[in-house]
Amino acid sequence: MNLKKIFALMTAVVLTAAIFTGCGEEKKAEAPSNDFKIGMLRHMNASEKDFNGLLKTVSDTFGLKMSTYDPVFFDNLGSMQMALESGKINAFSTYKCVADYIVANNPNMEIADDDTLEFIDAFCLALRSDDKELIEMSNKAVREMRDDGTLDKFIKDYITAAKNEEKIPAIEIKNIPNAKTVKVAVTGDLPPLDYVDSEGNAAGFNTAVLSELSRRIGRNIELVQVDSGARAAALTSGRVDISFWAIVPVSEIIPQNADRPDGVELTTPYYRGKIVHVKMKK
Repeated sequence: MNLKKIFALMTAVVLTAAIFTGCGEEKKAEAPSNDFKIGMLRHMNASEKDFNGLLKTVSDTFGLKMSTYDPVFFDNLGSMQMALESGKINAFSTYKCVADYIVANNPNMEIADDDTLEFIDAFCLALRSDDKELIEMSNKAVREMRDDGTLDKFIKDYITAAKNEEKIPAIEIKNIPNAKTVKVAVTGDLPPLDYVDSEGNAAGFNTAVLSELSRRIGRNIELVQVDSGARAAALTSGRVDISFWAIVPVSEIIPQNADRPDGVELTTPYYRGKIVHVKMKK
């Protein structure tokens, strides 16, 4: 099976991100050297072994030979990128806007050519299911931002028209006197979506969304930086109240809980991102 088909099929079953990010849009480092190792951010409800089982189901369903495919999970983008640079993985999966930023700042990397299929994840906010008031307020704010063009403006300013070679601008989340505080989990290493610079300043598209969310729901926002793999635990334990989320499209092959823990509810999508793959240039 050629590399292009591997990438296309893998995209159908992989979550990437970071972080952020189900809303329903359509390992080991010591593995044998002949395995094709693809990095991806850690799934909440599946181990690498479980994910390989899911991949085998997909392979058997479509009559494909995927025995040399080996997923490798990472807790954050930084460690995944270092694994690619050191040759521990052959490529990694992420969103197109993130890949554009990475290759613009890493001349030895490139986006893999894959025009066979296109898969898009929808980014949402994840909240605990019992936090009904915050879920309702957040959904209302996201829908309003979508309908009045605010989200389109943020996408243009921070993603489509952004110059990836330039520093991502910090964004202020203004304090609302005497308001309650909502804690939000961010990875801080997924530019230009959410990013925390070396001076601790929050930046990027998701931070802009949070700043506007704060204003519309009348709550202060406190950012809590966590690894992608720790998002579910941080949310369900009450350490944070909101996390950015995205899960793979659900189908007859991919179960609804593939990457959605019990007790978690997702808001209306606020952004959709195409999945691509980054590799080292030859």
